[in-house]
Amino acid sequence: MIPQPVGPTRATTAPAAQSARADLPVQGMTCAACVRRVEKALRAAPGVQEATVNLVTQRATIAYDAQATTPAALAHAIVEAGYEVPEVPETSAGNGAPAAPAGDGAAAATAAPEGSAVAPVAAPPRQAASERAAAMDAAEQKEQRTLRRDVAIAAVFTAPLLAMAMSHGAIPALDGAAGRWLSLALATVVVLGPGRRFFRLAWGALRHRAADMNTLVSLGTGAAWLYSTAAVVAPGLFPHAEHGHTPPVYFEAAAAIVTFVLVGKLLETRARKRLADAVRGLVALQPKTARRVRGDAEDEVPAAALAPGDLVLARPGERIATDGEVVRGASAVDESMLTGESMPVDKTAGSAVLGGTLNQSGALTFRVTRTGADTALARIVEAVEQAQGSRAPIARLADVVSGIFVPVVASVASLTFVAWLAVDPTAAGLATAIERFVAVLVIACPCALGLATPAAVAVGTGRGAELGVLVKGGAALEAASRVDTVLLDKTGTLTSGRPELTDVVALAGRGEAELLGLVAAAEHESEHPVARAIVEGARGRGVGLPPASAFRAEIGHGIEARVSGHLVRAGTAAWLRRAGIETDALEAEAERLAAQGRTPSFVAVDGRLAGLVAVADRPTEEARRAVAALRELGVEVAMVTGDRAGAARAVAEELGIRAVFAEVRPEDKARIVREQRAAGRRVAMVGDGINDAPALAGADVGVALGSGADIAVASADVALLRGGIAGLPVALGLARATLRTIRQNLFWAFIYNVLGIPIAAGLLYPLTGWLLSPVLASAAMSLSSVSVLASSLRLRAFGRGGREADAGVRGGAPREQS
Repeated sequence: MIPQPVGPTRATTAPAAQSARADLPVQGMTCAACVRRVEKALRAAPGVQEATVNLVTQRATIAYDAQATTPAALAHAIVEAGYEVPEVPETSAGNGAPAAPAGDGAAAATAAPEGSAVAPVAAPPRQAASERAAAMDAAEQKEQRTLRRDVAIAAVFTAPLLAMAMSHGAIPALDGAAGRWLSLALATVVVLGPGRRFFRLAWGALRHRAADMNTLVSLGTGAAWLYSTAAVVAPGLFPHAEHGHTPPVYFEAAAAIVTFVLVGKLLETRARKRLADAVRGLVALQPKTARRVRGDAEDEVPAAALAPGDLVLARPGERIATDGEVVRGASAVDESMLTGESMPVDKTAGSAVLGGTLNQSGALTFRVTRTGADTALARIVEAVEQAQGSRAPIARLADVVSGIFVPVVASVASLTFVAWLAVDPTAAGLATAIERFVAVLVIACPCALGLATPAAVAVGTGRGAELGVLVKGGAALEAASRVDTVLLDKTGTLTSGRPELTDVVALAGRGEAELLGLVAAAEHESEHPVARAIVEGARGRGVGLPPASAFRAEIGHGIEARVSGHLVRAGTAAWLRRAGIETDALEAEAERLAAQGRTPSFVAVDGRLAGLVAVADRPTEEARRAVAALRELGVEVAMVTGDRAGAARAVAEELGIRAVFAEVRPEDKARIVREQRAAGRRVAMVGDGINDAPALAGADVGVALGSGADIAVASADVALLRGGIAGLPVALGLARATLRTIRQNLFWAFIYNVLGIPIAAGLLYPLTGWLLSPVLASAAMSLSSVSVLASSLRLRAFGRGGREADAGVRGGAPREQS
């Protein structure tokens, strides 16, 4: 059940081999209306199969036919829609697709003229994670520099305007015509200087017969500035009958609106930078250089210059530069940041190593197998980026509302203007009508509404990646938050996936250690998992293994060997009986152990029954904690396994799982998932094997263990990259916290507009005398967007400190907080 982007899709007949994907940064988007406009422009471009745009991450993700269009042509479509693309993969525009404007390579991304919309960067069409991160940083730094400059200019010129407006004649020199002309000059610098971005973007929207936040800001500031300018330049145009008073002006409102909105934008960009911390942290694991070995020579080269087949030396304390296979040396490598393995993993010749992991104890020479975007680290980063850019279904309501919001607000503002002017048609009434008109336009900007969902999804998926939980998109995150039933595979999910020695029963005449030593020595030559469990169990108990000879195995029945002059047989009761050995003395004990989910093997020495040994695939400590934490979350837990009913029930009883579906085939697992969903359950299926893939795909949420089969991970919506099943309560707890944050964001965004617009329009004035000035409206509008981002950023604290968070890190799950 791979999440699909929300929104219309374009049909395509291009073969799958022609499909490509581009991630383009988009600057200038301010609200959900901007997102829709960019998506509409991209979907209308030739060869585009699907396009999704994220307001928070400021990126467009486009699936397209590589033979029909190019990334440069897609960037051109975004520019034509009125937005900027600071970085585009350099490629020729073929098949008649328009080429993007030329640039000066990489330098253009960081030092492009402000007016330039596109600055191509020399890069392959599919960029590696580090290149995307660097390009994102460059674009954000350029945007922040521009915003800081504009905020500084606007603030310097707005401050005296506000001081003059609030002085109410206390400064006689500024109370007459000179003060009005000075106000005009100061406001003009702000409105036509830093504020010109809003007019430029509003004009772009108008050319495409659309409206967005920039439209509202431009109408509000433009109306206040034009009216005030006319009142100063041609006061005779206004029929002011009140004892020759000059018409009022609102220069401070026009300038303050621009200033506060710009401050809000600056705070938003800083908050957006924090949203990408998870991706930046992963990318930072990739070393910038590597020691390439050619013959006896070592050269330090950029990691990006490595190619498959190159030999690379990693010394102790250095990070592995890229994925590869060890050809020489031995060491322990810390892979916890990618796999969650708490202990360093021993690496010798033939072992696989992963880029970004930390080499600890010895020097390793490895052959490069994958580089750039194909490495395990890059694929994780790419998955997180796609998840952050996807849209949760709960966002549909905000999308629908935002789609009609701007025209409705413009209509409400116009009606407000007409109503106030009808009440008082004098010059003073005209001024009040304009003030109410501007206040409604400014306070109604739907920024907070558009940011409510993507901000929380971006932070939630990013924090999940830091905790080893890879969520494949907003839809998966929302579905995981509603899970009330979890179906768990047994082998490898609840258990370690390998048998362990559990019991040794010796008949009179032999001690347990002696019996175990004989059996383990006989089993030493066998590769069967049960044999390995017995051998490892003997070593773990400090039992020595005498030499064995004449080893013989009968598959499915047992083994025999000569150990210290004794003929040792170990296997099934039937096999020993065929050799004339009676097993009745231990049949009851064997049945008791089998009922506990253990696999007993009868042991005979020199033709006489000597005892039995038993092994079992035991549940892990992480599974115990996870099941207990899921119960605390109010989630029903059931086991679904192909194993024997006795073994399944035994493991379930140890873990406190009541519902067990045993001896089921892969297609039966998928059927059980369907039945649970048909009963009204929100089902999460957890597995790690190929046989779990159909059930993972059919569940509301498929959860795969990162250590499992690739096809299981690909079929799942959530991958637990570290800690095994212990990450499941963390994933569900994080999903619930994220959806709770989204709901809170949407609630306050809606309430803000529902309450703010009537107050700005003056509906409460007859009852309370409340009126909201345009200056306060602009400040409130900016703060609403910042508050939504700040609320979302609280998710960054998930799993840090406190009883609930600490439990989640240890493998439990945070309880929901009201």
